[in-house]
Amino acid sequence: MSEQQITLRIEGMTCLDCARTLERELGKVEGVRGAEVSYATGRAHVAAATPVDAEKLTAALVQAVEGQGYRAVPADVGPDERPAARASSERPKPAARGRDGASAHEDDADYDLVVIGTGAAGMAAAIRASELGATAAIVEGGEVVGGTCVNIGCIPSKYLIEAAQRFHDARRGAPGIAACEPALAWNEVLRDKRELVGALRQEKYVDVLDAYAGVTLLRGRAELLGGGRVRIAERVVRGGKIVVATGARPAVPPINGLELVDALDSTSVMELERLPSSLVVLGGGSIGLELGQAFSRFGVRVVVVEAADRILPSETLGVSETLTKALVTDGMEFHVGTLATRVERIEGGVRLHVSQGSLAGIIEAERLLVATGRRPNVEATGLESAGVRLDPRGFIAVDEYMRTSNPDVFAAGDVTGGPGYVYVAALQGGIAAQAALADRASEGAIAIDLGTVPRVTFTDPQVAAVGLGEPEARAAGLEPRVTTLPVRHLPRALVSHRAAGEITLVSEAGTDRLLGAHLVMPNAGDVIGEAVLAIRFGLTARELVSTLHPYLTWGEGLKLAGQTFTRDVAKLSCCA
Repeated sequence: MSEQQITLRIEGMTCLDCARTLERELGKVEGVRGAEVSYATGRAHVAAATPVDAEKLTAALVQAVEGQGYRAVPADVGPDERPAARASSERPKPAARGRDGASAHEDDADYDLVVIGTGAAGMAAAIRASELGATAAIVEGGEVVGGTCVNIGCIPSKYLIEAAQRFHDARRGAPGIAACEPALAWNEVLRDKRELVGALRQEKYVDVLDAYAGVTLLRGRAELLGGGRVRIAERVVRGGKIVVATGARPAVPPINGLELVDALDSTSVMELERLPSSLVVLGGGSIGLELGQAFSRFGVRVVVVEAADRILPSETLGVSETLTKALVTDGMEFHVGTLATRVERIEGGVRLHVSQGSLAGIIEAERLLVATGRRPNVEATGLESAGVRLDPRGFIAVDEYMRTSNPDVFAAGDVTGGPGYVYVAALQGGIAAQAALADRASEGAIAIDLGTVPRVTFTDPQVAAVGLGEPEARAAGLEPRVTTLPVRHLPRALVSHRAAGEITLVSEAGTDRLLGAHLVMPNAGDVIGEAVLAIRFGLTARELVSTLHPYLTWGEGLKLAGQTFTRDVAKLSCCA
């Protein structure tokens, strides 16, 4: 028997469940053989047995839709003939668009953009797509939306660092304020951390997605099938373009016995139900140092093992040395230039076998934290089927527009192996979406600029840096000038009794142009923004110094550091 096709435009759907409900209700209408409702396009496609009175069937279908609280009109009715939409605080979702800007037909993509991953990069891509008037599906394969930062990275780790700081300050005291031994309710610390994470996940991710028209959240693991098709759980959708933003996870080094000792990573260590008595941290980078110091301040004996010859090997030598001194004073123990060769379980904990040159030794602790880097989430994503090339490290290779080797597939965030910061991921997500939908944007595709990426390590004192160090400047063919200001010369540091650290500035000889800033000091992450702007827009050290800085602030440190290029700040009065 032949079929007749009837298409309706439907208003008022707010989720995929709406579409499924309408499919069931339309399928109950007499004469209907099948119904398919697309939340993305806002259309219902109904197959009816012929012969049938199309006008009566259409009226019955409209009645069925409106009986569920939605509005429907035949798809061939023009905009001026549409009934007034029912009053609602929800914004209507725009229909999917083809590349020429016209509404998509059945053979067009379900969505203009399919974004895989709901972290910072994925969210930014979906938001930019909505701003450009496109439809976007954003896919989450895990239990919760939000990616690393809000769930298992920035937010929970900085929460624990802040809690540890307060606990430590109480135990240390201050002039005229007696030190005390505060009661630590670790379970309450964990509970409050989890509540904060949950609240921010809802407010900054789930609610944000609901606020943007044309953005649909889909649940399930995503796999690229090629040709714009993406399998999500048991269904397949098509995207005009695709953005892969699947992020990264902790890397596991090839150490014999590691899989047998229940080693912690940066995620699981923040969910410990009980504080261990001792912790050996494998890795002296930002993650290992931040978490290591936090647990040290909660009273855990912490030993850090780093294969490089210093901690924070990506920072300048001066930064590494200054931070090492501060952390040792804080009670941490370090073994640099040291390799972990084997690990075994012993009664009451773990035994780590290490080597340092020709020397061998062991380090014992109750728990082991592995913080040796991150690896991309690319497994079982179908990248090979889609012709997406990986770089030698296993990350997705992209150009300055976040394009992959497949012109219809883009990638953004940690999965690309770029600077692993949430703000970089968000920038990349927006760049990727704009490039994918360049025909909709008045300015077209925009190349990413990562020339002045600030980086912050949230230890105490903090480390923040941007731009070049002296070796990098010389390697770039520049003639650098370098100056360093000990933080003890900063009045804010003296009144706060936090005088450990230094500020190093690098400028170009001759032009005086600022090339780099490297800070080890309290609140360095808040101060570095001024240096980022100065370097990005080519300001000189003299211009930095001549800019007014409020007195008795940490930010004044940049001005004082700039003055040391030409003056002895020890011989200057306050504010001079």
